[in-house]
Amino acid sequence: MMRARSDEVQRVLVDLRAAVVPERREKAASYFPSSMEVLGVPVPPLRAVVRRLARALKQAPAQDVMELGRALLDVRIHEARQVAFELIGSRTDIIAGLDGPTVEALGEGNDNWASVDAFCVFISGQAWRTGQVQDADVRRWAAADDRWWRRTAVVSTVPLNMKSRGGSGDAVRTLDICGRVAEDTDPMVAKGLSWALRSLVPVDSEAVRVFLEAHAEELPALVRREVRNKLSTGLKNPRS
Repeated sequence: MMRARSDEVQRVLVDLRAAVVPERREKAASYFPSSMEVLGVPVPPLRAVVRRLARALKQAPAQDVMELGRALLDVRIHEARQVAFELIGSRTDIIAGLDGPTVEALGEGNDNWASVDAFCVFISGQAWRTGQVQDADVRRWAAADDRWWRRTAVVSTVPLNMKSRGGSGDAVRTLDICGRVAEDTDPMVAKGLSWALRSLVPVDSEAVRVFLEAHAEELPALVRREVRNKLSTGLKNPRS
């Protein structure tokens, strides 16, 4: 199994490197700087790699898929990490078998918003939504010294509220976490907070309005602006 897993990791890397766009790699250096190697692979070919893996591993035991996911994380390449998160998140049997410590281990090493957001949408938020991650875990992330875990806390609310991610709406848990970072001035956390609140608007716009009023003095200006735009126009940044 070890040799087969190593071979599959190398095949993924070959496929990713074949889809590199140098201009995208250069842009990533400023768009989401990371200590990981960033190849510069656009989303469509990256998703094609995920689909190939998902088809090939459709009948594979959850443990084997998890081992491949961890091996992809270990190579410390941004796009391989994205593939790992999407692959693991595509298996409901894997999500159902997660717990808080396992989720946190998968999220270790996230050091940019793109990695964090993929992790939240495909893994941590799903595991929280289905009960494998507890409220106390997410509250602890919201209080972490690490900015990326604080962003993880707020962005993990997104799958609670987005129908496309399986959410049916959960204003109570969403606003509990949002309130815990309302005064956070770190731009990466503030942008995650804005996304979390905007994702709740279609589900419970009144709850979002009340939250904005209650925290008007402490919320970063970016959050107030983008969420108010969403409430009034349906868009984060409407054209003037």
